[in-house]
Amino acid sequence: MGAEPNCAPIAASPGGAAVRAAGVRPMVRGDISTIARLFSKAFRNSDKVAPELAPYLETIFFGSPHYRPENGSMVHEGENGVASAILAVPMEFSAHGRPIMARLLCAFMADGAEGAAGAARLARQMRAARQDMCFSDNSSPVSADHWIAGGGSVLPIQSLEWRRAFRPATAAALACSRAAPALSSRAVVTPLGWLDRTLRRRRRSITPAAIPDCRTIPATPDEFLACAKPMMQRFQVRPVWSKAEFDWLVGVASLNGRLGTLNFRIVLDGREQPIGAFLYFGRKGREATVLNLLCTAGREFEVVGQMFSSLDAEGYAAASGISQPFMMNAISRQRWLSFKHRGYFCLVTRHAEITDAALRNDIYIGGLASESWSRLLTDF
Repeated sequence: MGAEPNCAPIAASPGGAAVRAAGVRPMVRGDISTIARLFSKAFRNSDKVAPELAPYLETIFFGSPHYRPENGSMVHEGENGVASAILAVPMEFSAHGRPIMARLLCAFMADGAEGAAGAARLARQMRAARQDMCFSDNSSPVSADHWIAGGGSVLPIQSLEWRRAFRPATAAALACSRAAPALSSRAVVTPLGWLDRTLRRRRRSITPAAIPDCRTIPATPDEFLACAKPMMQRFQVRPVWSKAEFDWLVGVASLNGRLGTLNFRIVLDGREQPIGAFLYFGRKGREATVLNLLCTAGREFEVVGQMFSSLDAEGYAAASGISQPFMMNAISRQRWLSFKHRGYFCLVTRHAEITDAALRNDIYIGGLASESWSRLLTDF
């Protein structure tokens, strides 16, 4: 999420040290109250700060086991204090067999003329030659232009969100409720459920086809991690997901109660072997938000089909998730499916092999490595 431009990468030396120039410095805990006010003004057009915002900012931007001042958020401090900032979460990735510290850039904020000047200085740090890897999954068009000008790339497929309706009338009301919240009320949703039952009887294509010899089982976070990590090995660029980082990401994602409960599932084939895994938020009778979907190479159709069949059986009105190139063929075969642009997925790196892997779709960045779980998108 961000203002104009949305998220700009932050300079780092090849050794990882943060660049300090013209008031640019790492954000410290003492900045949190200022950043909370800046966030509220920039993104909520309000001088009122929600009581939970400052503690949440501290948890997200200082709590990662990989946090260090040089790989965290940055601010520009002028004569009148901090008036512009870029919020970032460090995440460990594997790139062609070696670990790198990437950063998910979450928000670019500025206030007033001094803030605009500071934002320009922060934005000028956007040079591919200075970045191991920075990315954002929710950039505005202006931001995307800045990324490209700085030597970055836009990943078009990952910039899309898929949405599969299981109960079309209810799903339509929930989609429109972002603009008209009353449409998600029980008084509206309950009668739409009756209509959906009639629609599903008359249009059999609404119900996802069951996949023979496959079944979905619940999993613990540890079981999901053990299953999913080998499935990521086929990508040259992927999250490392150490136990400490994965547990932290699951913990902070679980704070987003508006999206529902965080669920872990494993897909088994007829020999009871795991061939897929998915992680999603679920609000019963409402929507499932899929964060991560992985599978064994060559089993995409079975895993996608089984995922939709099991989510439908659990009673969700619809499911949505970030598009991934390796799943597009299987996802696109679904009926009652739509795609929408969710924000530009942008990436910048000084390593040519990472850029090449990204452009060849040999990269995996799922929902845990995105803003999809952040309360900054749904609350405050």
